[in-house]
Amino acid sequence: MNIKERPSDEFIALLKQSGSSDKAVAIEAQREIAKALELPLRKGVLFGDVVTSIYEAMPLEPGATPEFPLDLLAPGTESEHVAYTNPGHGRIPERSVEGDYVMVNTYGITSSIDFLLKYAREANWNVVARAMQVLEASFVKKINDDGWHTLLAAAVDRNILVYDADAAAGQFTKRLVSLMKTVMRRNGGGNSVTANGRLSDMYLSPEAIEDIRNWGVDQLDEVSRREIYVAGDDGASITRIFGVNLHDLFEFGDNQEYQNYFTSDLGGSLQAADVELVIGLDQASNDSFVMPVRKEVEVYEDEALHRHQRQGYYGWAEIGFGVLDNRRVLAGSF
Repeated sequence: MNIKERPSDEFIALLKQSGSSDKAVAIEAQREIAKALELPLRKGVLFGDVVTSIYEAMPLEPGATPEFPLDLLAPGTESEHVAYTNPGHGRIPERSVEGDYVMVNTYGITSSIDFLLKYAREANWNVVARAMQVLEASFVKKINDDGWHTLLAAAVDRNILVYDADAAAGQFTKRLVSLMKTVMRRNGGGNSVTANGRLSDMYLSPEAIEDIRNWGVDQLDEVSRREIYVAGDDGASITRIFGVNLHDLFEFGDNQEYQNYFTSDLGGSLQAADVELVIGLDQASNDSFVMPVRKEVEVYEDEALHRHQRQGYYGWAEIGFGVLDNRRVLAGSF
């Protein structure tokens, strides 16, 4: 079933039973509702967030340890591993590598929602559905925040900030995109053949996207201008500049949540005169952003609420986030 659409008559009947004055009948019906809601809620959590397009979800088998291998080549040593001209005698030079791993710990996340029992007894699906949407949104918010906090921490740890020195404060420019592409490539490791650094996506504020909408024909071709003109505000990539996907997030921008977390909680900094943060990612390599999932979202009925003439549900999951190589993250400011 879809929690955003009116359910079947059978489910409406079950909803009425869940509001019964007979506690045994009510609890049993609530248990069935909880299981019916679990799958759509789980799907909503997974597809409603903005980090599962970045992180690779990795379900863990029972008892499995969330260990992830690191690159055999330490950053900065790629040029040391080369082949040699061999004159036909003498010993072949040796180059040894040793593997290492990092453990990405998982942790529990929980949430709950409750409402008056009469809404269930009267089969007021609008109220019940809204309650389930709030429950879903609470999980989505937690997952988004934890995933982005991990990315921002990786950006601070990398300690590289890119900015356009020729731009006015608060002005997002094409030159900044170009500079971040170059810096990502130069510092991604490897050489012309094996280089991994590729700026594929940039995340920035809605105000920065407005700057792009105001670019003239001398700054943006007509095809890209058309894409921006018809783009909606659904959080999808609105356009590509120099092959980079641009995404706007409400939490980015001057004095907004993720920027404040970057500067205040993590101690990151912007260029002196700049006012906004932008984060660039290499999502093409698909080797660094991991999300181990030990337990997907599970939903249960809250039996203790019946005596208070309320009906409620709670849920939990166990997940983790890790950035295995912070060279796939790059901070910029404008």
